[in-house]
Amino acid sequence: MGRKSGLSEAKLRALSDFESSPELTEVEKLVLRYSMQMTVTPVEIDDDLFAELRKHFDDKQLVELTSAIAWENYRARYNHALGIEAEGFSKNRYCPLPESPRRTPVT
Repeated sequence: MGRKSGLSEAKLRALSDFESSPELTEVEKLVLRYSMQMTVTPVEIDDDLFAELRKHFDDKQLVELTSAIAWENYRARYNHALGIEAEGFSKNRYCPLPESPRRTPVT
């Protein structure tokens, strides 16, 4: 999906260390910070971060962005809880993921 929408390989590789990457714009970094704060439990969004987001996105865009991040969090947590792993659709593609222990999937 990322490549089809124009993301370069360099930007994809920059995701794992986005804060120091010159490949990403400040707005992209801002969105990634937001997604990181939305991912931790409990979710606590910094007021200053949200104020910065409001400078770049209107209410409708913020709702859509938040929804997209929440949906991906839901899918990741659901799959992780049940031990569901990738089915190979992105085989031989670049996908930087943190190491995690293997679990037996629920069947």
